[in-house]
Amino acid sequence: MSRRLRMWVLVLGGLGVAVLLCAAYLRLPDFGGAVHPYGDRAVDASLARRTANTIASVNFDQRAFDTLGEETILFAAVLGTVVLLRQTRDERQVPPAPERVAAPVRRYALVMLPIVLLTGLYVIAHGQLSPGGGFQGGVVVATALHLLYIGADYRALERIRPVGLYEIGDAAGEAAYLILGVAGLVGGSAFLANTVLPYGTFNTLASGGTVPLLNAAVGMEVGCAVVVLLARFLDQAVEIEQDTGAGRGGAGKDRDGPTGTNGGVSAR
Repeated sequence: MSRRLRMWVLVLGGLGVAVLLCAAYLRLPDFGGAVHPYGDRAVDASLARRTANTIASVNFDQRAFDTLGEETILFAAVLGTVVLLRQTRDERQVPPAPERVAAPVRRYALVMLPIVLLTGLYVIAHGQLSPGGGFQGGVVVATALHLLYIGADYRALERIRPVGLYEIGDAAGEAAYLILGVAGLVGGSAFLANTVLPYGTFNTLASGGTVPLLNAAVGMEVGCAVVVLLARFLDQAVEIEQDTGAGRGGAGKDRDGPTGTNGGVSAR
């Protein structure tokens, strides 16, 4: 396909999308109107199934199948990153040299690490009750672990980040979501239908039927996925270098001498 033809396809596709957006805009209700049919139904369904957080009810109950697609996109992205950034035959790992960390930075990072970690776990556990959920809490948990990289060094991060276990956790979180969906079929309902468990008592951790379980599965998958994703990129920037001494992706540009030593690359 020539460049000219590709441009015509792009222009025609863009015009088509613009026409659809304009048509949809003209049929939107007035801003600030009193009629909100979708919002009212979403809130009613959320309360009927003992889910205090309507957003979580929409994500993990009313449109749980869409959330599965979003989770799978992240899972596929991490899988692709692992495959593309795997160590090749002409590369080797060099232990990074430690770098001095300023005392205030070290203290701040080490004090904040448990606080941020607990906050992320809280956000995941209470996703069906309050703002937040598995996606947000998973990112917070993964971020908490990397405060050790800031406050100590890369080797300290590696000790609490066995990448293989987090890869298993990533796959387990994705599988748990699918298994909960299949449980709905086994129970005689639809895939991911919130009919497998009792709805519980409103405003307790066990309320919402399958919403807390799906939320926890997403939190596990997202947290592990972000850790694996950052691990692969950090390995490329800190540890991996070619046998010739030139690092892949610019990782070895600052290394000293032609011998491939790691004198110019620190753990930060």
